[in-house]
Amino acid sequence: MLNFEYMGKDGGRVNPGLPLTSANKEIFLECDKDFEDARIILFGAPFDGTTSYRPGTRFGSSAIRRESFGIESYSPYLDRDLMDALVLDCGDLELCFGDTEAVLEDIDRQTWAVLEHGKLPFMLGGEHLVTLGAFRAALRRYGDISIIHFDAHADLREDYLGVALSHACVLRRCWELVGDDRIHQFGIRSGDREEFRWGRGHVHTHRFDFDGLEDTVTALADRPVYFTVDLDVLDPSVFPGTGTPEPGGVSFDALRQAVTYVCSRANVVACDVNELSPHYDPSGISAMAACKIVREMLLALNK
Repeated sequence: MLNFEYMGKDGGRVNPGLPLTSANKEIFLECDKDFEDARIILFGAPFDGTTSYRPGTRFGSSAIRRESFGIESYSPYLDRDLMDALVLDCGDLELCFGDTEAVLEDIDRQTWAVLEHGKLPFMLGGEHLVTLGAFRAALRRYGDISIIHFDAHADLREDYLGVALSHACVLRRCWELVGDDRIHQFGIRSGDREEFRWGRGHVHTHRFDFDGLEDTVTALADRPVYFTVDLDVLDPSVFPGTGTPEPGGVSFDALRQAVTYVCSRANVVACDVNELSPHYDPSGISAMAACKIVREMLLALNK
């Protein structure tokens, strides 16, 4: 795991135990604030070791940073600018591709370190399994935590081809940690029959779109929320750059409005955006869509 020191405002050396930026590191837009000042810590988890169809999400976080230089830091939707937001991009974690549990432990430690410093962790995937590592840390910090989950896929399988730690099972693994009625899914349009049958008795699944989102956010009130966004919730006609595309998804603007609503109204204490696989979209449109979703989320979270 990276662990850079940096110069504090008083000229002294500061080392909060996190992988911090250095002058030559690529960062997301204007996310270069001092660690002491930052409210949100952005970091990447470039892992796709359990991808069930087309690999490549390990390159998602770096693509989001690289392509972010093609968009403005100012959002006309929110009338806010990342230049004014208190966000620090720490770069990507260095993860071991040969040991999935070790990857989850590294992500857990990073997320916990951010939370212990009183800041909000924002993780860029990577495949969706990386959520489990971050959620474990958030659950230890906030016991009464719920999940709001945007995705094309239910991700509720008991296992995938006999493997329990798979991106196809990530929300099932999270459910095992928190139990019934704590997971709220939106945009779901894919899963096997048993996933949907099992899910009816254990999680709240809103199929196809974001109907019911306002009621869910209102019901959660000030309870802590982990917010996870799988970008394949978008229709592949506007977001082809993903490993498991599912026709019938939401529009970009519907997702933009939904993530902004959650980040501005819910008590989000940790979040992630995942499943961009950039090389399946040589046009770069998918990476650009991911950049704008991340920008809007960061600005809405920077209340």
